[in-house]
Amino acid sequence: MTEVTFLAPGEPVDLDNCAREPIHVPGSIQPRGVLLAVTEPDLVVAHVSENVGDLLGPPVDAVLGRPLARAVGADAEAAVRQHVATWGNLRDRNPLQLTVPTPDGDLEVDAVLHRLASGDSTLLVVELEPATGPRPFSFPNTYQAVRGAVERLNRAHGLDELYDITAREVRALTGFDRVMVYRFDAEYNGEVVAEARREDLNAFLGLHYPASDIPPQARALYEKNWLRLISDVAYTPARLVPGLDGPTGLPLDLTHAVLRSVSPIHCEYLGNMGVAASMSISLLRDGRLWGLIACHHYAGPHVPPYGVRAAAEFLGSTLSLRLVARVEEDEHRERLTASDALGRLLEAARDEDRPLAQALLDGPGLLGLVPADGAVAQVDGAVQTAGVVPVGLPALLTWVAEQADDVVVRAALGEEEPALAAQVPDVAGVLALRLPDGQSVVWVRREQVHHVDWGGDPHNKAIARREGDTVRLSPRLSFDLWRETVRGRSAPWDAHHVEAATELRSRLLEVLVLRSRTQLRAAQTVQRSLLPASLPVLDGWHVDARYEPAAGGRVGGDWFDALLLPDGRLAVVVGDVAGHGLAAAAAMGQLRNALRAYLLRGDSPTQVLAGLDLVARWTMPFEMATAVVALVDPATGHADVAVAGHPRPVLLHADGRAELVSLPVDRPLGVGSGTPPAATLQVPAGGALVLYSDGLVDSRATRLRDGLARLRAAVDRTDDPTRPLRIDDVLDACRDEAAADDLTLLVLCREA
Repeated sequence: MTEVTFLAPGEPVDLDNCAREPIHVPGSIQPRGVLLAVTEPDLVVAHVSENVGDLLGPPVDAVLGRPLARAVGADAEAAVRQHVATWGNLRDRNPLQLTVPTPDGDLEVDAVLHRLASGDSTLLVVELEPATGPRPFSFPNTYQAVRGAVERLNRAHGLDELYDITAREVRALTGFDRVMVYRFDAEYNGEVVAEARREDLNAFLGLHYPASDIPPQARALYEKNWLRLISDVAYTPARLVPGLDGPTGLPLDLTHAVLRSVSPIHCEYLGNMGVAASMSISLLRDGRLWGLIACHHYAGPHVPPYGVRAAAEFLGSTLSLRLVARVEEDEHRERLTASDALGRLLEAARDEDRPLAQALLDGPGLLGLVPADGAVAQVDGAVQTAGVVPVGLPALLTWVAEQADDVVVRAALGEEEPALAAQVPDVAGVLALRLPDGQSVVWVRREQVHHVDWGGDPHNKAIARREGDTVRLSPRLSFDLWRETVRGRSAPWDAHHVEAATELRSRLLEVLVLRSRTQLRAAQTVQRSLLPASLPVLDGWHVDARYEPAAGGRVGGDWFDALLLPDGRLAVVVGDVAGHGLAAAAAMGQLRNALRAYLLRGDSPTQVLAGLDLVARWTMPFEMATAVVALVDPATGHADVAVAGHPRPVLLHADGRAELVSLPVDRPLGVGSGTPPAATLQVPAGGALVLYSDGLVDSRATRLRDGLARLRAAVDRTDDPTRPLRIDDVLDACRDEAAADDLTLLVLCREA
């Protein structure tokens, strides 16, 4: 049984609660026939519709709890018994043609059979309708009725032609005054896409109807029971007796009953449209409701024979198959086009001689893959656009980076993301791919103002109508054309375009990995070529240095240098360019070479940093770096030191005490003061000067203050001032698994 929320006993059905109405268990039937539910195998009547006497003669009391023969006669019961014993799936063998005795003589009826669960057993549901139409009913007869229509459907070239042929053929077959093909959108709003009607009727073609006209539980029934007939909209329901099933304590599930009573709200809705009889045929795709063939009759009750209904259902199934085939052909063609565009895009992206952002946007590029007003690629350290560049682009890219989903789709930004919409007022739709490290690819669409013609105002469903002393809600009474102007929405992002964008994302991840590997190798090559191949050797002094890249092998902008100058002094340097990768390594190389040039010219540490600040400002406006420079006189241990935005050195005294040197620190290179302060210190015999980058003392798990204390403890020798200071011991003591940055350590030791 379908899970539903039942209404409270006695609660009237209105538009406030009709979406919760348990329409599959109405407890009644349409009185054009009779329903009997019998036990198996003894065929004793457990439930019967209260109109049984009107059709068959015996009253309810004479039938309930008695053998089926009491209602339909011995011959008909024997035919039912033989039929259910012969066939497994009864629904595929409907109807069974019977002759039953009535007070007015024998009556030919169509018996429609199916089983339903009743506790641990099953009930056999027998629905009897007076037989009309061609006899006997058979599959060949059904196929003959629609063979010409099927041939015409198979020759149709487009969807519109399929719709039109179906509407005309179903009307000719069933005799309804109006037949419409009704297509649902993604939100189950419906549109009339084809219509065949009496000439005197107003046209409904092109009108839209809101999803609330067919609530979710009704759509679920359409997916299970493909044809539903209301032969007389003004019928009085015939209740089932008893109302509840003994083993389950619930009403009978009439999902598959052809006589199932329908919602009174729906009957009122049809009555407001002037409809006297109605029939619907489900159009399905992959088992899901795609649309309906909706039939309306205005002249009075209308009962197409069972055979005609079966033929119409067959025609609906054929249309469903043709629609699925046509849609799949169109989707296959669109996928091939998207695959071709994706292939060209990825071929350009894999060209490592071109910047990735440029490769994605040159030519048709991203806009050739997914149609949009503009596209943005924020990849590989660059941001590039094509088409319309939205106002507030930085806010848009920040928003994309903050999303939880890797593929983000919005078609009504003002409704779905009002805060973002205020910052990008010219954007109504966004399709975005979130990539690692804050990178992204984004398509944007402007507002697409369009008009929707509704069959009556879809927002005006609460029309008060007085019924005695109570007022309740009822369906809208007017179905005149009502035009709505829709604003604030972009053109919808088609499913195949979203699929193409999703595929692009997965391929771009591969491209980014390959490019990062190439850049990593290049950065490693650059960095290895710029780090000193060997360190100076001086009597009474020892220089040692280490560099380790960040976790994952990402090369950063750290560097160290040790250079013996022409005047006999020793220069030691540690620097750090912000960022990682080839750009950081290249910037590091420029600064390192400029620094060597200043040192060899005889500049002091403060002059060196002032020169480097100028170089960074004028040649690398988007880079920032820090550095510490020390010039040491090997004969005296006197050192001139200058620091630009960098951690201060640690000095090891002769007594083994490690001190974080107190000296002024200028702003980083690129934003420096232009006149960095100078400082002096003395490296004593048996002491050492330790330079390092922040990756050694700062991490996600360690505060800078704690990291500096850890470094001082690793350098400290107060317990034994003669104990040698080994760089690898310091590095092991300070290495932090939570570090996200590369690290550099340089130790200059003076012998005792």
